[in-house]
Amino acid sequence: MNPILINFVHIVRRFKMATTLNILGLSVAFAAFMIIMIQLDYDFGFDKFHKDSDKIFRVEVLYPRIIEERISVLIRPMAEQFFASSPHILAGAISTHATWDTQFYVERDGVQNFFSEKTTTVSPEFLDVFTFDFVEGAQNALKIPDNIIIPQSLARKIFGAESVAGRQIFIGQDSRTVGAVYRDFPANSTIGNLIYFAIPEEENKDNWGHWNYITYVRVNDASNAPALFENFKRTFDGTPISNMLGTDFDMEESGMDFRLTALPDLHFITDVRFDLTPKASKQTLMILFAIAIVLIAIAAINFTNFSTALTPMRVKSINTQRVVGAHQSEMRLMLVFEAVAISFLAYLVAVFLVLLFFIETPLAKLVDANLSFEAHWFIFGGTALIALLTGFLAGVYPSRYMTSFEPALVLKGTFGLTPKGKQLRNALISIQFVASFALIIGASFMYLQNYFMQNSSLGFDRDNMITVNINRIRDNRDAFSDKIKAYSGVADITYAQNILAGEDDYARWIRKYRGNDIMFMVLQVHYSFLEKMGIEVADGRNFGQEDAGTQHGVWIFNEMARKEYGLELNTIIGEEEGGEIVGFIHDLKVSSFRVAVEPMAFFVMPESWGGRTNTAYIKLAQGANFRDAMSYINATLAEFEPNYPFDVRFYDEILQQLYEKERSLSSLITLFSLLAIFVSIVGVFGLVVFDSQYRRKEIGVRKVFGASTIGIIVMFNKGYFKILLICFVIAAPMAWYAVTRWLENFAYKTPMYWWVYLLALMAVGAITIFTVTFQNWRAASEDPVKTIMK
Repeated sequence: MNPILINFVHIVRRFKMATTLNILGLSVAFAAFMIIMIQLDYDFGFDKFHKDSDKIFRVEVLYPRIIEERISVLIRPMAEQFFASSPHILAGAISTHATWDTQFYVERDGVQNFFSEKTTTVSPEFLDVFTFDFVEGAQNALKIPDNIIIPQSLARKIFGAESVAGRQIFIGQDSRTVGAVYRDFPANSTIGNLIYFAIPEEENKDNWGHWNYITYVRVNDASNAPALFENFKRTFDGTPISNMLGTDFDMEESGMDFRLTALPDLHFITDVRFDLTPKASKQTLMILFAIAIVLIAIAAINFTNFSTALTPMRVKSINTQRVVGAHQSEMRLMLVFEAVAISFLAYLVAVFLVLLFFIETPLAKLVDANLSFEAHWFIFGGTALIALLTGFLAGVYPSRYMTSFEPALVLKGTFGLTPKGKQLRNALISIQFVASFALIIGASFMYLQNYFMQNSSLGFDRDNMITVNINRIRDNRDAFSDKIKAYSGVADITYAQNILAGEDDYARWIRKYRGNDIMFMVLQVHYSFLEKMGIEVADGRNFGQEDAGTQHGVWIFNEMARKEYGLELNTIIGEEEGGEIVGFIHDLKVSSFRVAVEPMAFFVMPESWGGRTNTAYIKLAQGANFRDAMSYINATLAEFEPNYPFDVRFYDEILQQLYEKERSLSSLITLFSLLAIFVSIVGVFGLVVFDSQYRRKEIGVRKVFGASTIGIIVMFNKGYFKILLICFVIAAPMAWYAVTRWLENFAYKTPMYWWVYLLALMAVGAITIFTVTFQNWRAASEDPVKTIMK
């Protein structure tokens, strides 16, 4: 093995540039491959950490009387009957549809420490459906009155290393006991690391009009799930006392239909409303996977091309060794070993790049998963095997090619490039060009879609806006408003229940209108909200201060609700004493661009009802110093509640967070697309090196017969540009199809601009022409006499 190692070191020293480019291209490809595979493992492994996750299902319902789409919420009495309908259901549980921030404090050493954490309520059986790994407390903790369970990370944050079970937290005047502490769920989990409260036993137990509960079941065998609904229809008793479904309700005639979706599939489905589970697009993930494969393939092609490109410079040395006694098989083994060693060295560099990506760079934020070696050793190990295989496969052809000539002919300088070999290399470089075009087009449209979502007009004024939830100081809201408006950098302030356009979905209400049930999205607002946010009333009037003093509140609907339900001004929504419709607005975006505009209403709730408009919208004045204004707002909040951690944010920051998943995946695709293009250009460089080295004598002859340097360079570029055009014609429709499928994830899409395709052709063409021109300039500028005599 020593002669092989010595020869390998010699080759590395002699061909520094080729070796460096090989290692650079391969290491970038291997690093990108590992990062992409880790991201795919994160998304396709969603929720699979639960024991028998394929036996856990969420119940979804289609009820045309309410909405023409499947919904993820159910009424509690129907859920309870469903749990009892079949022995195949081992456990069933419900959870409240939403999570919310709960403010509480704990006492340590006589000091009150305040916290704000995400919470939700679930039925105690929730712990039987999902896999909770308790480190303190008991499995039945939620069955004990006033008990809660908390994640281990929160327990350490609040209480440090102390024992937590049995400790108290205080919410206003009430207290709760920490009944158990569970080990944190991984990031790829549908159910979060929240504080879990038990749903009160009697809450909406007989209420057939409150569609607000997510319903889960664990079955004994996944194959039994499809038959559960048919069995349920046969056993369903739909005649409770307060039955909004109607005392004569017939499930078969109503068109009601159930669907059970397996827990690991929730991460990908998009055809269910009121679904707050984290989402990923399978199309986007498949694009990432395709990029990973393309990167490895392109790097291997480049490696082969570079190795072959060195033939004119190495073939005499190799065949001289054969003349002095080296066996052909020994020489081929040596060449294959070189390729495997370079590939594995590139893999080691790639591991370093991945760990650097994870530890040191902000690029790590683009990946949801943990990139550490310990968390994904199987991906790192699998890539090592791929690196060895890549080196072997990439070394086989060059080793056979370099040793295939007759030594006597080689030493005389008469060896040639076979037509089949040239066709093979052109085919390989064509694959790289097709991949480059497709990736540039795809990445461009992903960028345009993200730009479209974050910069399109939403129909209201969001510039220079700061938001904060002031529920903690709601009793002092007027004083807070006066204090804020006293600052010269603040133009105005208003309030609403939610962050407008900051979520995918909002609460919906079902109300009677002229004898029919209608359902629409509702945003409760302060009477000044529409005016302060620049939302114009197209018909009727705006809200006024007097509306807060009405008995049943007033409504302003959008045009879609008006058309779909036949709404009219000055009519009543609700039963006999419902609220009045006082105006209509044009359809505006109140939810994300993933969701189409639908019937919605702004509602000014009567002050006597209490109201929930505790999200402050603070409009900064033109030219205000944002940093000083933010400091003033935080200081003002601290005057009212010194120890509470208010979440003060700019509106644009909220919108960026809303599309964080798309932006991260798009950035990843753009990054790896650029890397694939870079590796492709390295491959073009290798092929040009091969051509220019082999055709040096031809170039010299052409120069002798009067060809100019520019003419020779144009000759080379024509050949490559012809390949470019053919590859573009192949790549463009492929990219169009992939982008079209990806855009199906959004209700509102960027146009399919024609200039993106032209830009891709110009970009790849310019880089290729520059590479070909640069490499061939030296060969075309050499003294033709010296070239011919070599």
